[in-house]
Amino acid sequence: MASVWLTTRTTKDGERRYRVEFRCGGREAPTTYGGSFKTKREALERRAWIAGELAAKRVPHLRWHEATAPTFAQAAKDWQAARVDVAEATRDQHRIQLDKLLPLIGSHRIDSLTAQDFIDVVAQLHANGTARETIRKTLGAGAMALDHAGVTPNPVRDRSIKLPREEPEQINPPSASDVEAVFRRIPAKHRLALIWLDWSGARVSSIDHTLVGDFDESRRRVRLRAATTKTRRALWVELHPVLAEAIEATLPHRRFRDPEARLFADSGADALRTAIVKACKAEGIVLWSPHDLRHRRISLLHLRGVPWARIAEFVGQRDLTVTANTYTHVLVDEAELNYAELLA
Repeated sequence: MASVWLTTRTTKDGERRYRVEFRCGGREAPTTYGGSFKTKREALERRAWIAGELAAKRVPHLRWHEATAPTFAQAAKDWQAARVDVAEATRDQHRIQLDKLLPLIGSHRIDSLTAQDFIDVVAQLHANGTARETIRKTLGAGAMALDHAGVTPNPVRDRSIKLPREEPEQINPPSASDVEAVFRRIPAKHRLALIWLDWSGARVSSIDHTLVGDFDESRRRVRLRAATTKTRRALWVELHPVLAEAIEATLPHRRFRDPEARLFADSGADALRTAIVKACKAEGIVLWSPHDLRHRRISLLHLRGVPWARIAEFVGQRDLTVTANTYTHVLVDEAELNYAELLA
């Protein structure tokens, strides 16, 4: 049965507003926005008009609202176009997150969105098996899109919206023996890149972005470019002597080196991930990824008593809290790899 009602809300400036909402059918019909007013008298007049339209079997047509309030899909598109300040990878993440929202609320006018709409979004995504962290990021993208559109108060930021309960995943960095087993199983072209990730704790993207010109042979160190660090600042990684010698052995004489060539030219982030998965399955060990080596390195540095600030500087981590709480784990063992034996 069609119905119309009033709700109240408080603006960011502390003013009370009277909001008119209605349904053209029973509970299965979507809630439609009917206007927002400073006085209750104006809201009651709008409610009476909408009630008359519903009683006459007509759908209230608010042309003024259609002319001024875009849909969420349009607001999301405008927000994405405005984000010229982020990297391409971040833009891709925004697109992926919004693609989860658009089928659910893309056609809704932004002025008609309520916290209940996003409570329903959470419930639908959870029912589809979407992970809690993915839902959190999806809501975050929606909140930023509505912030950009000037929606106040932003319904996504309402405290009534709760994320589903989910036990945090226990990350178990691989043991030294597991890493060595995978090292011997993967193609030779990926082995130096694997040792580099184990020693440096760098993100796997460093394999694709580190160039020959980033290798300081005299001081035996490698420069991590700003694009591969969360601090967005370049940093130097002091190399293990055996690893430095192995890298030098892969390079031509200084006179013939191309500083713009990739340092790990025969490997790549995606290819290495695939090789590790295949090797884990072949060896019958628990699957792990290249990023788990970052967790392993930070945990080893912490166990050796290295200060958090120094660890964050070494691995290029912006937030010390994340470094301490996210990347530190109880290790199966505390052993280092025998680089000399592996790279012999």
